[in-house]
Amino acid sequence: MKPVIHIVDDDKAYRTATARLLTAHGLKVEVYESGDQFLSRLPDCEPGCVLLDLQMPGQSGLQIQRRLCELAPLLPVVFLTGEGDIKASVEAMKAGAKDFLEKSSSAAALMEAIDHALIQYERQLAEHDRLQAQRALVARLSRREAEVFRLVIRGRLNKQVAYALGVSERTVKVHRHQVMEKLGVRSLAEAVSMAANVGLIEQDRASPMGDPVSSP
Repeated sequence: MKPVIHIVDDDKAYRTATARLLTAHGLKVEVYESGDQFLSRLPDCEPGCVLLDLQMPGQSGLQIQRRLCELAPLLPVVFLTGEGDIKASVEAMKAGAKDFLEKSSSAAALMEAIDHALIQYERQLAEHDRLQAQRALVARLSRREAEVFRLVIRGRLNKQVAYALGVSERTVKVHRHQVMEKLGVRSLAEAVSMAANVGLIEQDRASPMGDPVSSP
């Protein structure tokens, strides 16, 4: 799918000129006269990036950026401003903006910022897909396998897991092997890394399963 560059700017002249420039470079472009209009037509799972004016009537660029973090976290933002506001630039970058350019920047600088944003989108999408695949693998575990997994990733020995669950150590070894097979991991370190990626370790800190287990 061809990426789309979303231009969000209340300045019609700038919006039109930038759209023509990007189209001439072979890019697909959509334009919006306000942040609210953009949010109402927010693309669904579409690759691209957003060229977002910092100062607009209605919601500001920073407010729109915060909404995008909730609604479309994978979509990179490149801020455009005619004021060169350093404080706003720092705030925008801290919130995840991929670049911050003055509207007077050269076409080359704009194209470079877009290229970087699209590369970032691909990286974030790949990471998102990887995490989704890991979550799907963890979801395939049976209830007992999930219990064993939660204790093993917290460093519990087989005998401690067996005591906590009221089963034999041999049974724990069987479940542990099944867990490793289903998750496609070859070591405890890989299992712990996957658990951290999908948020299981943080969840366990607040759950009874995360409480210390006494040795028999």
